[in-house]
Amino acid sequence: MAKKIVIDAGHGGSDSGNVGNGLVEKEYALLISNYIKRRLDDLGIENIITRNSDRELSIDERINIIQSVYGLSDDVIVISNHLNSGGESGLEVIYALRDPRDFAEEIAEQVTTAGGVVNKYYQLRDPENTQYDYYDIIKDTPNYETVMIEYGYVDNQEDADRLKNNYEKYAEAVVRAIAIYTGTQYVPLPGDQYYIVQAGDSLWKIATQYGISVDELKKANNLTSNILNIGQLLFIPTSDKNTGTEDVYIVKAGDSLWKIANQYGVSVDELKSYNNLTSDLLSIGQKLKIPGSSTVQEYVVKAGDSLWKIANQYGISVDELKSYNNLTSNLLSIGQKLKIPGSSTVQEYVVKAGDSLWKIANQYGVSVDNIKKANNLTSNLLSIGQKLIISG
Repeated sequence: MAKKIVIDAGHGGSDSGNVGNGLVEKEYALLISNYIKRRLDDLGIENIITRNSDRELSIDERINIIQSVYGLSDDVIVISNHLNSGGESGLEVIYALRDPRDFAEEIAEQVTTAGGVVNKYYQLRDPENTQYDYYDIIKDTPNYETVMIEYGYVDNQEDADRLKNNYEKYAEAVVRAIAIYTGTQYVPLPGDQYYIVQAGDSLWKIATQYGISVDELKKANNLTSNILNIGQLLFIPTSDKNTGTEDVYIVKAGDSLWKIANQYGVSVDELKSYNNLTSDLLSIGQKLKIPGSSTVQEYVVKAGDSLWKIANQYGISVDELKSYNNLTSNLLSIGQKLKIPGSSTVQEYVVKAGDSLWKIANQYGVSVDNIKKANNLTSNLLSIGQKLIISG
């Protein structure tokens, strides 16, 4: 069943909401909400907006508007747009106690991909009665899946500047999250490029297709592993390869593609693809661009290993692993060293007093879920001296 979307522009009329650093909450809530509505209309996603002009609405009036159109249907998503205050920074998503975190997490991921700063996504209980949500727009819409998005802090100058310059990017990120979460086809804006992962894809294969590095692709999509899911939407960044900073190699007598590729830790296929070569022939003085490689991880073959097992472990194909290491057969020997294409650096962090998963994740620019998955954690509890793997 297709989901119906309600866009709620917070505050309005005599209720200005939070004000600071040239931002008025009611104005930006309306700008963002109207943008999201226009884009959902473009994508053919059914939606309504609670206010499309500067008028004041109580919570009850907002809920009455929603129910007058959709009744008590359970296939409705409500998105209430706001700005925050209180001395912190970054976008926050508050989701209902009754709902899973999936939609809130998708919003946070898409805003991060769009270059936004995300503080957290979380549930907030009423301190006077902890079985209820704190915010009325969430608490009083029990039939719907409701989230409140705080796009930044008006009393934080950096947040204010980011929002003034990028509110449409963040609104587009929310549209993208809606499309992904509801399984609706997303049509990018002109100039934006996205790729939907298909069976058999890998980060290396997609990066090569678009002439970018695996690291560029991972960084643009806030990925900390090489694992992809069929149907996953990836943002394709503009390549940095034409900035004049790439390595250029001038072919000398005695050179070969294999020798040059080996020197720079890339595969022959990558070198040929990057330079649009159709043969292995080189000429003295020829200039070759060297693909920007990530920190190359080396794997030492152990008893019981196979190419399939190792490739699966790193989320790549057997053919990619063979090509990257110039292997002509599937035979391996114990102690043999293999280079892993597109591998990222891994660091170790020792938990200190006052640490939290959120604090550590923020420090390293990864998500809390990434740290939990990398360390097989099932809760957010940490102990002093605990060692965490930070991947990415």
